[in-house]
This record gives sequence, structure tokens and C-alpha cells, in this order.
Amino acid sequence: MTLKAIKTRIYPNQEQQQKIIANFGYCRFVWNQLLNMQQSRYDNGGNYVNEFGMNYLIKSLKKEYPFLKEAESTSLLHVSRDLNHAYQKLFKDHVGYPKFKSRKFPKQSYQSNSVNKNIQALDSTHLKLPKLGTVCFKSGREVIGKIKNVTIRLSATDKYYAILLVDTEIKTLPKTKNSVGIDMGVSDLMITSEGVKYPSIRFDKLLSKKKHYWEKRLARRRLQAQKEIAWDKHDKVLIPRELSDFKNYLKARHMVAKYNEKIANQRNNYLHALTKELVEQYDVIKIEDLKAKNLLKNHKLARAIANQSWRKLRFQLAYKCEWYGKQLVIVNPRKTSQICSSCGFDDGKHTLNVRQWTCPSCGIHHDRDINAAKNTTKNKPVTYQYLTC
Repeated sequence: MTLKAIKTRIYPNQEQQQKIIANFGYCRFVWNQLLNMQQSRYDNGGNYVNEFGMNYLIKSLKKEYPFLKEAESTSLLHVSRDLNHAYQKLFKDHVGYPKFKSRKFPKQSYQSNSVNKNIQALDSTHLKLPKLGTVCFKSGREVIGKIKNVTIRLSATDKYYAILLVDTEIKTLPKTKNSVGIDMGVSDLMITSEGVKYPSIRFDKLLSKKKHYWEKRLARRRLQAQKEIAWDKHDKVLIPRELSDFKNYLKARHMVAKYNEKIANQRNNYLHALTKELVEQYDVIKIEDLKAKNLLKNHKLARAIANQSWRKLRFQLAYKCEWYGKQLVIVNPRKTSQICSSCGFDDGKHTLNVRQWTCPSCGIHHDRDINAAKNTTKNKPVTYQYLTC
């Protein structure tokens, strides 16, 4: 059995929407209270409170703030778990200190556990969710298996989603006895050792004009709204105003978020199609261990590199290989573009404008990207990231 997340679009009625938004607020309030408590203990020389200690504190918060009793109980327990994970990352990986949450953040979410079958797919169009009852939903795939938990999410474009974590059985794909090396690029997204090139599609440029049209209006309307807020404060108007009170500003912000979401969805759909095709064709897939953070320091190529989403591509390949019984190997990218894949001669570093070159040792003419993909199949794997599925 394998854990699989299924993202569904839900259509709650007005009352259900109010309950969802209220639960966002309850979880945000508990997070901020627990984080404030942890900071106060640290300032006073106290010890860190672990997840179980924070669960006990949630009971005290419910007595002090009775409105928390209306929240979905397991969602508050997930708050303490998430905060504990955030502190563990801080202590071990030094990722960054946890931050307080704001109601103004455009994306909100909470997570609930399945207890006594309170989360069920009643049929192909209706879900049973805790505290909400029956909700209409739409999904591209059927929900089959035991539901472990659900994450309710509100996107920046005011769309509601339910991400179901399902324990289900996934059939492995038939073995093809083929292996391939993949070179990541900018002009082409992927180049295989067999000479197949998967083109890059600049989804950010396809909608750039429409997006820029609303970005200009968003900036102007924000400035205009801020001027009116400052004027209200100066004249001491009785009714205070915020940016959320200006309809034109909200409309422009919604349109910018809409185009950003569309670009992300198009890119994600393209990556899913490519990774599924690779997993179906090959048993062993070798890709480079690229450090995108370092490559983004090149400001001339930073936007194009960010559009490629190499990290997401690698993540999708990893879990799909695990699902379907295939093997993903992460190899060292050192000198893949400058060593001859035929004789092994090191021709030295080539500039980015050199796309083809001839080996001075054996005389074979190479396409830079295809040669790098062939060398990827020969390089040693990065041991701590070797994935066998």
C-alpha cells in the first residue's frame, strides 16, 4: 500500500465557507499563541516545549478562549505538530526561525485527521468532511483507498481545495530494461542520452502581456488606496480603512493572482506529462544533481532557469519512480559538458555560446547537451541521494 495525495476542487456553500474561514482563524490564533509562548520561555531562560507539551497547552487555551471549542479538534493538533517540525528544522538544519501568521496572507489552509470515518468520498461528486458535512467536489481521478487525512486550502484566487491523503495500491509499470541519462538545460528542458530533446516552454512569456496589464493597475490602485488611507488618518476619520476595503485594488490583485496561478498550472501539467512518459519508457533514470540556487546568481539567466522548475521535475520523478517500481539515480554533474563521451578526453571548459564542438583526440563531433547526457550515464551517483525504488 502507498500513500497518495489527490487534489480535489470543492464547492462549499456560504455557511460552509464561513466555517472554513473561521477554522483558518482558529489554527492561526493557536499557532501565534504557541509561538509567542515558546519565544517568551526562551527569553526567560526556559526550555523548549515539545509537541506533546504544546498539545497539553492547547487544552488550556480552549479553557481560556472558549471560541476555540468550535474548531475542528484534530486541526489544532496539526498546528502543534507543524510548529514542532519548524523548530526541529531550526535546530538541525538552521533553516530559519518560525514566523507569526497573518490573516492577510492570500493562501490559507488547515489539516484534519480521519477519525471514525468522518472523511469519506460518498460518490464521485460528494465528499463528507469534518465540521462541514457533505460538500460537492470535482476531481480528475477517482478516490480509491483509505483516507488518512484531508487538507482544506484556500488559494489566492479564492478557490477552495481539499487534498486527500489516501492509502491505496498502485500497480507497478511493466519493465522495459532500458536506462537513460538526462541533461537539464535552459534552451531545452531535458536532453536524453538517446538524443531526444524536450523543449522548454516559456509559460511566463505566453501570458506576460495580460499579466503586466493588471500588474500596472495593481501598483497604481495600491498607491491611490494608500493615499486615501493616509488622508483619512490625517483628518481623523471615524471609520478606519484598509487596503481590503478598496474594490478596484482587490480586483486587480485577484487578476494578477489568476494569471500567476494559470502559469503555474500550465507548467505543472507539462512537467507531469514529461515525467510520466519517462517513467513508462525507462527502468533506470539518471539525472544531474544541479544546484539551482547557485545557478540563479547569473542574473542574465535567472528568470529562464527559474521557469524550468528543475527541483519540481526531480521531485516528480522521485515519487513516480517509487510508485511504479522504477529507479532514479542522482549523479555528480562535474565536467559532463567538457569530457568526450566517446574517448573520455577532457577538452576544458566551454562557454555557453558553444553548443557544438569536435573532440581533438578522436575527432567525433558532439552536440554539447547530448554529450552531457551520455556522460551522465557514466558518472558516479551522489551516494546520500541514491534512490532505489
